[in-house]
Amino acid sequence: MKDQIESSLQSLVDNLIADGSLTIEAPIAFQVTRTKDPAHGNFASNIAMILAKPMRKSPRDIAALLLPKLEQDPLFERVEIAGPGFINFFLVQEKSNAILQQVLDAGERFGCNDSGANQSLHIEYVSANPTGPLHVGHGRGAAYGASLAKLYVANGYRVHREYYVNDAGRQMDILATSVWLRYLELCGEELVFPSNGYKGDYVWDIAATAHRTHAAKFQHAVDGFYSDVPTDEPQGGDKEAHIDGLIAVAKNLLTVDGYSIFFDLAIDTILADIRDDLGLFGVEYDNWYSERSLFADQRVEKVIDRLEVSGHTYRKDGALWFASSKLGDEKDRVVVRENGTPTYFASDIAYHVDKLEQGYDQIINIWGADHHGYIPRVRAALQALNLDADKLKVLLVQFANLYRGEERLQMSTRSGEFVTLRSLRKEVGCDAARFYYVMRKSEQHLDFDLELATSTSNENPVYYVQYAHARICSVLRQNLEPVTTENASAELLSEENEKQLLQKIADYPEVVRSACSKQAPHILVQYLRELAQRFHNYYNATQFLVESKELRQARLQLILAIQHVLVNGLDLVGVSAPEKM
Repeated sequence: MKDQIESSLQSLVDNLIADGSLTIEAPIAFQVTRTKDPAHGNFASNIAMILAKPMRKSPRDIAALLLPKLEQDPLFERVEIAGPGFINFFLVQEKSNAILQQVLDAGERFGCNDSGANQSLHIEYVSANPTGPLHVGHGRGAAYGASLAKLYVANGYRVHREYYVNDAGRQMDILATSVWLRYLELCGEELVFPSNGYKGDYVWDIAATAHRTHAAKFQHAVDGFYSDVPTDEPQGGDKEAHIDGLIAVAKNLLTVDGYSIFFDLAIDTILADIRDDLGLFGVEYDNWYSERSLFADQRVEKVIDRLEVSGHTYRKDGALWFASSKLGDEKDRVVVRENGTPTYFASDIAYHVDKLEQGYDQIINIWGADHHGYIPRVRAALQALNLDADKLKVLLVQFANLYRGEERLQMSTRSGEFVTLRSLRKEVGCDAARFYYVMRKSEQHLDFDLELATSTSNENPVYYVQYAHARICSVLRQNLEPVTTENASAELLSEENEKQLLQKIADYPEVVRSACSKQAPHILVQYLRELAQRFHNYYNATQFLVESKELRQARLQLILAIQHVLVNGLDLVGVSAPEKM
């Protein structure tokens, strides 16, 4: 309905341009919105206020000019001027009620559209380093990315979901070395574990697997370990140099083959756990993209060569620098270290080049908010390579803070003191976790209340919405005759709460469009909460299984339509719609 009103108004603007009444250099960005008060009509527009400046007339004068033409449209019962120049639209009742038949006919497809037809989208989300299990902070990016991908699909886009596996680089070496050191302890060696090694129980578990498989094959005495390794002492030590020294020791003593056993075992074990964790959380991917593949195919080397050819690099202190500060970054960045090893940034450039050269119309990265400073350097690299950096959009997600009572739980993977996504899912359930994660704007901080998420009260948002669906199922089960989905009889729905519910379900398609275009699943969540509230009010005030067959059928058709919307909306945010609670 909103689309039809927008189309009518755009036609009027086109006519004004054609007859010379309006001269503009850019499209007119007017708005059409649902009214909150039915006394002000079904929809309202600010078009007269937007046209005031280019037409050099008052908004009310322009509204008066448009009104006679709008009143001829059979879509409207009447059109009124309000306030400083808003135009309020009152729909013909039969047009307003037609939405009920649309929902009944479309069922699970109601709300879907083809606005993104012929558009391809690449979306990457989570992509946490495989150095440990996913924690609850990662869960928010997973829920947000998965919901956003579903919204794009509902709007007709061809969507490719991807997880970028950072399985190369220094952090992976720290992980592999941490596993080997724990393995040595299981072999009976006594050592001082590095302060910045990975300390979680999962490291012990991986080390135990290596010990069961290889016994003491890779055991080495630790007596001579530290002679050439910088100290890790709190006073005057260099913990980064210390762990790097231990990595060098591990590679030297184990040789390439032995070291790769610990390296591959650590990554394969953790990555399998991440895959399983996300799958159980309802988050699936079309591809898991390995960073190591970029080196195996020499794509990192090739992109570095392209940067050099572009003239955007220079050498300093033995390293190769990318002059990103000339392209909007705050400072220049190293792409090849003094020892000849490409940086993480170099492989990230190669990964984004590969994305763009695959020909996607849009590319979305979902990163933690702490990666905000990384955006300018990636865009600068794409510009330096003459690629369309505007195709790339980075959306930031604040990590969620988890509370148990007054205690804020820690999220440090390195220390091992964190709450895993799996344990959260087991405690509050997948539905509550997915719903809570997308209740707020992604860039806003989120405090996750465990007690509220597990409560069975109206204060628990996900319970409140799911309970609305369960109540509808209960009413439909009590009805002895099937509800017909033909010949919707909305004209019998004369109660004010029924009219409001019809208007609310009519809003759903636009909510799906808006939540997608604004990359904001929380818009959909807020809508579902409002729809559930209106239904609960209706349920508490209304008898559905009345004697009048016609009225009974109309009311059952209405709640069946509400059921379709609840199921469809909950599915888009990865939440189930239980029939009983």
